[in-house]
Amino acid sequence: MELIIITGLSGAGKSGTINALEDIGFYCVDNIPPPLIPTFAELCELSGEIDKARVAIVTDMRGREFFKGFFEALNSLKAANFIYKLLFLDAKNEKLEMRYKETRRKHPLIDESNSSVAEAIKRERELLKPAKDIADYIVDTTHFTAVQLKEHISKIFLENFETGMLITCISFGFKHGPCTEADLIFDVRCLPNPFYIKDLKHKTGLDKEVSDYIFNFPQAVELNAKITDLINFLIPQYLNEGKSQLTIGFGCTGGKHRSVAFADSLYKYLQNSGNRVTVNHRDKEIRN
Repeated sequence: MELIIITGLSGAGKSGTINALEDIGFYCVDNIPPPLIPTFAELCELSGEIDKARVAIVTDMRGREFFKGFFEALNSLKAANFIYKLLFLDAKNEKLEMRYKETRRKHPLIDESNSSVAEAIKRERELLKPAKDIADYIVDTTHFTAVQLKEHISKIFLENFETGMLITCISFGFKHGPCTEADLIFDVRCLPNPFYIKDLKHKTGLDKEVSDYIFNFPQAVELNAKITDLINFLIPQYLNEGKSQLTIGFGCTGGKHRSVAFADSLYKYLQNSGNRVTVNHRDKEIRN
């Protein structure tokens, strides 16, 4: 059975994730207490009505005291020889606060913290850190729209979740904040900036004119080759360690030109090499 267990910060997009998984054929159950997870998995195995090949369940802080049994539930699944993947949804604190203000919903730990939403989020992050540390997939939804989240989740799980490591290439602008979810970050601000070229300023690294401009410089070609060589070396090492997800960030000043061109170049190379790979240009649409 393909079993996905979803948890993470309240407001980080678990409902949107469930919707995306349902659209690609998963049987989904929301807000299940951890002690019931092993029993539910057994029922799915026995049932002939549920498409037991693909099941996703959400468990989070809405369960409060029930969440304390989370790791016991995972151990029970392992003891029963269930294969599962743990998906952790995260977002920056300020983004979570904004989402709660927009929806006017009550944070599940607001009463416990006896103060503000910010304190409740801080407390929840502390409680969930052990789960994040063992997650197979970590998705930071800070900069995702609902549509982008759906596309990203679909790309992760549309194929069999045991077929290799998922590699995500992200472009971003340092002026808009760091790429905290990246395992590796390459700073390409050392290269000539198309922003100062009048005809290229309002284009992006996905436009041929911009890409041609960047890779017309020998140092850009050499840097791209060295990065590709390093990634080719690292992928087998990560696979041998059992890593399920690798996130590679490319940063420039505004996240519109150089980082986009490099992220897209690596994305196309890895895709042509037969890897499971996605690309996300975080700040491409932000006006610099």
